[in-house]
Amino acid sequence: MGVTPKRELSLFDSTCIIVGIIVGVGIYQMSPDIARGAQTWWGVLAIWVVGGLLSLAGALSYAELATAYPKQGGDYVYLTKAYGRWAGFLFGWAQLTVVRPGDIAVPAFAFATYARAIYDPLAAYPGVSQRVFAAAAVLVLTIINILGVMQGKWTQNLLTTAKALGLLAVVGVAVVAPRGAGTPVSYDGLMPMTLPLALIFVLFVYGGWNEMAYVAAEVRNPRQNILRALLVGTVAVMVLYLLVNGAFLYTLGYNGLATSQAVASDAIGTVFPVVGSRLISALVCISALAAVNGLIFTGARISYAMGEDHRLFRVLGRWDPRTGTPIAALAVQGVIALALIAAFGGYIDAILYTAAAVYTFYLGTSLAVIVLRLKDPGAERPYRVTGYPLTPLIFSGVCLLLIWNSINYARNFKPISLIVLVAALTLGVLIYLVTNLGRAKPSQKAGVFSSDVQ
Repeated sequence: MGVTPKRELSLFDSTCIIVGIIVGVGIYQMSPDIARGAQTWWGVLAIWVVGGLLSLAGALSYAELATAYPKQGGDYVYLTKAYGRWAGFLFGWAQLTVVRPGDIAVPAFAFATYARAIYDPLAAYPGVSQRVFAAAAVLVLTIINILGVMQGKWTQNLLTTAKALGLLAVVGVAVVAPRGAGTPVSYDGLMPMTLPLALIFVLFVYGGWNEMAYVAAEVRNPRQNILRALLVGTVAVMVLYLLVNGAFLYTLGYNGLATSQAVASDAIGTVFPVVGSRLISALVCISALAAVNGLIFTGARISYAMGEDHRLFRVLGRWDPRTGTPIAALAVQGVIALALIAAFGGYIDAILYTAAAVYTFYLGTSLAVIVLRLKDPGAERPYRVTGYPLTPLIFSGVCLLLIWNSINYARNFKPISLIVLVAALTLGVLIYLVTNLGRAKPSQKAGVFSSDVQ
């Protein structure tokens, strides 16, 4: 028998993965846009609560699947079991070529933007500088994760703890700042914002709670800790987001928040006008690096699961006995992410490149809760989703809304992103048809198809 993952992730490690990935840079970049869509100060707080509760509905749905099938790969496992090998393969292919490298590129670009504000030896070449900083972040963190699980998880724990303390510090500074100190600017030239679009942005900023499922085979005591990590992580992020937005409102007022170009810097600048921008830049860099590291850590586990089950990608399905990591999966993921960074040069293109695919697979997985209740009723389910079947159906509806809006936005503003996405998924379908048609179903005892708890 080959080397398999070991259960080395504690509840704290697992929670840090979730919080570290969710709390990226969206809270700094999108809070003013969301505030304009919410239209009032109380609407700002309400929309962040609604977004958190909708995300929690998705997290609870994933918790049932992750505790019933605690294996590497997350959605890959659930989609395969619910709909067949084709669904799992297409998910794994999309994650390998489209979703995960794009997801990694988004916070890497954010890190580059704010790191350059602190020190930029290539300031004369901004396009090159942006790519070099982003690529350096991906390269260094990929190497750290290749070196071992312990190195990867302790890097995640350190970065996540630092970013959480930093956010709380922002709240503390904002509370002691002169109330309403921010100077509102004109709404002219700002992107028009509606309430539905603001909700989409909120859900994007909450994205990442499902990452726990991808490392389920490495979690200690998975029956209890997977659910606990999903709940604690999602609720902790919701509390953090409410505190931060409440602090912004207190310091800048509603108009100041809704029209700010750099909301955290504006809030901190009322107390530290000289060094405030650098402090915020450093905090955003830490937040971005934590998101990059978490996405690298979990993403490679998806490719590993696909490699175990599909001969064409067998090289990705090897777990190194010395480092305890899927080295090949990490390396390939890193190379593709670096290629996207070189091609895109900015995070907006990367988001549009991945959004429709991300929410399509979210939809399939949330519905898999219902499908597997019917298809695999004998599987032991340590946790059954609260409010079934309403909870997964509510989140499915959210996914449909996000799919429609992301496609519509990409079609109108960045059609090339949609074209590349469709081309990549079509290639995945063709590869599956060529390599899997006529192949006998694998043994129920093999790979991800066993429902036995590891």
